[in-house]
Amino acid sequence: MRIFLDIGHPAHVHYFKNFIRIMENKGHIFFITARNKEMTHYLLQINGIEYKNRGKGGTGLISKFLYLIRTNILIYYYAIIFNPDIFLSFSSPYVAQVSWIVRKPHISFTDTEHATLGNLAVVPFSRAVCTPACFTADLGKKQIHFDSYMELTYLHKNYFTANSSALDFLDISDNEKYVIIRFVSWTATHDIGHTGISLQNKIKAIKEFSNYAKVFISSELKLPDQLEKFRINIPYEKMHDVLNYASLIFGESATMASECAVLGTPAIFIDNNGRGYTDEQEKLYSLVYNFSESTIDQEKSIQKGIEILKGEDIKEKWHNRRETMLKDKIDPTAFMVWFIKNYPQSFDKMKNNLKYY
Repeated sequence: MRIFLDIGHPAHVHYFKNFIRIMENKGHIFFITARNKEMTHYLLQINGIEYKNRGKGGTGLISKFLYLIRTNILIYYYAIIFNPDIFLSFSSPYVAQVSWIVRKPHISFTDTEHATLGNLAVVPFSRAVCTPACFTADLGKKQIHFDSYMELTYLHKNYFTANSSALDFLDISDNEKYVIIRFVSWTATHDIGHTGISLQNKIKAIKEFSNYAKVFISSELKLPDQLEKFRINIPYEKMHDVLNYASLIFGESATMASECAVLGTPAIFIDNNGRGYTDEQEKLYSLVYNFSESTIDQEKSIQKGIEILKGEDIKEKWHNRRETMLKDKIDPTAFMVWFIKNYPQSFDKMKNNLKYY
């Protein structure tokens, strides 16, 4: 099978890297395009994955639209040369629309309910849209559900074992608690209208948490001078190891909150829209605590962080909760391999019986 895969974000490298390895070992051939966003190309390179650069993308609505046109033309050109049997992505409008033009199926994965514009640009041009079972939006007759989280495509026990040597980069003593605080850029299309944590509460959170643990900041944005000294300085590929051993993740990233949930690390996620998966991780497993961006909720989130850091045997409690979660969830990479290899019969089976796989 010839598979055209588009990568738009560093997280997407993680989502598909094990799938690529497994499928290539089975003799399948890939053509991969990748946006030059943050560490996307670096992650592809260290994983030995060949790709074509499709540029950095746009920030405003007009520049995003112009980038859409240019990228569709580029991907169409590559598709004509590669002649794929199937297109695959995590909600990429570019390969979705090109697949429709060349009359080949596009399979999309997504887990972000409020990415309304993105879904409108992808779903009509796709043959199947795969979402976690906890996904709360109805995307129509093309949608199927799998009972897992995207973060388990790379952090499942089948693929990931934490390496404590990553802690050497943090200069912390044995058994010293540390917190990762995550700030996002809010530049994605589905982030329009969000403000995130106020500067005042960013400073307050750092000050309060520093009373109980060492604090590190991971930020997509330039930090104020007073916060820059807290910026974490580690190789990008070591972040999951660091998250595994952390005492708490606090911030604006749903992906990082969910990563910590599936690793057994306490997570606090702040966002007005929330996500189906972080909501489920709180409701069913008490692995994540979700808060809105309101001033009151920001204050509550900081207090919850203090409560966690002051608690005893926190990591043991979260690891036990993680084990409960893992017993309930499937390996999503194995599902992805089965679904793509057996498409379109796999789609029909999933539509007729949600628990088929």
